[in-house]
Parts: sequence; structure tokens; C-alpha cells
Amino acid sequence: MPVVNRIADFADEMKGWRRALHAAPEVGFACHQTAAFITERLREFGVDEIHEGIATSGVVALIHGRGEGSVIGLRADMDALPMDEETGLPHASTNKGAMHACGHDGHSSMLLGAAKYLAETRNFAGTVALIFQPAEEGGGGAGVMVEEGVMERFGIKEVYALHNEPGLPVGHFRTAPGAIMAAVDDFTITVTGKGGHGAMPQDAADPVVAACGIVTAIQTIVSRNHDAREDLVISVTQIHTGSADNVIPATAWINGTVRSFDKKVQAMVMRRMREICEGQAMAYGVRAELDYCLGYPATINDADRAGFAAEIAGEVGLASDPDSPRAMGAEDFSFMLEARPGAYLFLGNGDTAGVHHPEYDFNDETAPYGASFFARLVERLQPARG
Repeated sequence: MPVVNRIADFADEMKGWRRALHAAPEVGFACHQTAAFITERLREFGVDEIHEGIATSGVVALIHGRGEGSVIGLRADMDALPMDEETGLPHASTNKGAMHACGHDGHSSMLLGAAKYLAETRNFAGTVALIFQPAEEGGGGAGVMVEEGVMERFGIKEVYALHNEPGLPVGHFRTAPGAIMAAVDDFTITVTGKGGHGAMPQDAADPVVAACGIVTAIQTIVSRNHDAREDLVISVTQIHTGSADNVIPATAWINGTVRSFDKKVQAMVMRRMREICEGQAMAYGVRAELDYCLGYPATINDADRAGFAAEIAGEVGLASDPDSPRAMGAEDFSFMLEARPGAYLFLGNGDTAGVHHPEYDFNDETAPYGASFFARLVERLQPARG
């Protein structure tokens, strides 16, 4: 097994931490019990400093090595999803309406495993900042932690994170230089017309027909306004309107998501959507108001650091792909990578249900690989001095 021997020794302990976290999931910024569990473990390990209450419930712990050096940030998200679990496992969620369906319980346990090892051995120079972050699932907790000054406060010079990936074999890692995950935006278009009787449409201004025209026109942004060699997804996912078969409603709502990698592409999409709303509204005699919300930016790895991280992953894993395809999903670790150079990697979860699925469970066999990656990364980036 290519993982660090000492970390392999306490693999069962990591499994226990992970399953305890899984059974007590918390959503958004309110990860108070999760943070308390994590800080209790960190105190047991003898880390040097623990700072709590960042971004409401986030935790940053510091471990000092041997000799002078910079500060390396290692991040794990710790929030769950607002959904019910259907695994039937002994460690299944005991909190109705909350489930660790994305493996953040495993991410936190892997970082705890690295913390235990690094606090014991101190075989590195400088300092490690262990970042336990709330509200990755929609709240942008990483952005809030950055806004609250964690990079400056703790002198973090570079930052790294892992995410499990169902379908990728256990012990396998993948990453890429540059963009690895997309920016995610969402939009709502409110179409306001004049309601009336379904038998007398001439007396109404029908927002339903206008909404259909807007949706059809939006599809042309990718096919006719965008360079096909660049990645872009625009999906209309909701249309809400009407209450009866014989009533023309006064209002319709259109909702959807946009995924992109380039800020110029993102700006083009916003411009074209505004133009389409204005033009279609005029054509149909209605009003169309666009509410375009910028979400997480693209997750962009520093090329050199991604290459080095892939090398470390290859040392502790069964295989490492340093130039894998980028994904259209999104991740708020992007805010940390905008603030500091670093890298984001995927770690195989094996043949399991997909993330965000009610039957998903983090694969505990993968935890020693993730913890070993974090530990070896620190030791190789900043070898101990003296």
C-alpha cells in the first residue's frame, strides 16, 4: 500500500471520525457540532493553535514544523446537503433533511488524519494551516473565509484541497493545470404581461408565449454567439406560470444555470441574455426582467503547483493523471485559488453512488490516500531544517 505507514496504522480511527461526522450532518454555515468534533480531535493531536468561529463555524488550526518556512494551507469542507439519506447504513444521518451526500465528512476526516500525522512527526519546515470550511454547498463559505482575511491573518502563501470522485478507482488521483472546474452562475427571468381569458387572447399580453420565445432564443447563445472550441453550458431548468387551463396568466418565470471558464465568455452571456430579454419582450408586448447572479468563479489551478501536486499524488496513490479533462461542476475553493496559488485534485471513491445521490456514502478505504497526500505534500514542499 503506497500510503504513509503511520497513517495506515490509524485508518480505522479515521473511519470512526468519518462515520461519526456522517451521522450528525449540518448544513450551510451552521456547522457548530461538526466544528466542535473537529476541534476536540485537533486538541487531542496537540496542534499549536486553534482559531474558531471564522465564517460563523469555520476552524483554522496551525501546526509549526522544524525550521523557518512559509505557511501552506490545506482545506477541507465540512457541510452537508439539505436532503434525506436513503443508505440504510448503521452510521446514516440522524438529522432529518440533512445528509453528507458529497463526502465532506470524508474530506474533513482525511485532513484530520494528516493533522494527526503532522503534529506527531513535525518533519517539515514552516507552518501548516488546516482550514475546515463551512457552506461549500451553495453558501460560498470559502469566499467568506477569504473575505474575513484568513490568508492574510495566517500568512498563507499557497493552498490545496481534495474532493472525492465516485467512478474513479480508489487510490487514483486526477488534476489538471489551469481551469479544472467551471464558474457557476444562475439566472431568473421574470416575464410580465397582461392576464386574461384563454378564449380571448387578443385582450391579453401572454407571458407564456413570450417565455417560450425567450427560452428558445437563449439556446442560440451557445450555438451562434460562442466559439465552439471553448466550454460553455447554458441550461434552462425551470419555467413556472399559470394556474388553470382557461386562464392566461399575468406572469411567468424562467430559471437556469450557466457554466463557463472564461470571464470574457461569462460577460458575453450576460450581455446576450439582456439583449434577448429586451428584444423578445418588445416582440411579444411584455416586460422581461433578467436577474443574473454571479456564483462561484472557475476553479483554476496554478500550473506549476498542480504538476507538483500530481507528482506527490503519484507517490502515495496507485495512479495519478496530471492532465485530466476539466469538469462543468463548480467548487467554492475557487475563491481561495483566486486569493492564493495552489491546486485542487480529485481522489477516487471507487464504484459508489454519485455525489448528491441519497444512497451515496464516502468510501473509507480512500481516506488513507487523501491523508497521505496532504502529509507528503507538506513534507516535500518544505523539508524540515535542523
